[in-house]
Amino acid sequence: MAPILLRFSIQTDTLPTPLDIPEVLLIKPRRFADSRGWFSETFSLAEMEALGLPRFIQDNESLSVNAGTVRGLHFQKGTHEQAKLVRCVRGALLDVALDIRPGSPTFGRHVSTRLTPESGEQLFIPVGFAHGFCTLAPNTLIQYKVSSPYAPGNEGGIFWNDPALGIGWPVAPGQASVSDRDSRLPLLAEAGLEG
Repeated sequence: MAPILLRFSIQTDTLPTPLDIPEVLLIKPRRFADSRGWFSETFSLAEMEALGLPRFIQDNESLSVNAGTVRGLHFQKGTHEQAKLVRCVRGALLDVALDIRPGSPTFGRHVSTRLTPESGEQLFIPVGFAHGFCTLAPNTLIQYKVSSPYAPGNEGGIFWNDPALGIGWPVAPGQASVSDRDSRLPLLAEAGLEG
């Protein structure tokens, strides 16, 4: 991956941090602080386009009242695949990106990171990844941008606690708050994605 400079990174010479799957990036916008608080440019279309990242067309917001709420692992297929740019604006969460790209050398592997408002970090998840998260605090609020609108006929998912994935969720299965829909998602091996 070629070096990338972001005008809004924490320092002008700091690059986005590729995670263990290098297409997934941790981005930390720069904050300008004084005695009143701070200001941060959390998104710049010009900067994203300079990175070669997709154009985001929609903002979504998700509130989870209880700590231990798990949402995901969700994705969209075909012409409605979504890249996402995720940030936490209240509370804390463990954010997870699972590689579901057929033929990828990292297919079935995941990366995860803790996101908080205090850190200001954002996770860029490209198309070809399922996304999920677990809240670490009550009343956790996340905002994320997507590159394609929601398309019910193109949605898919992987069971959040598939043992083959080895995700270190910070909540026990019996303690997690999971929707009925997410609790019925298939295991990765049953999702028909590899062929």
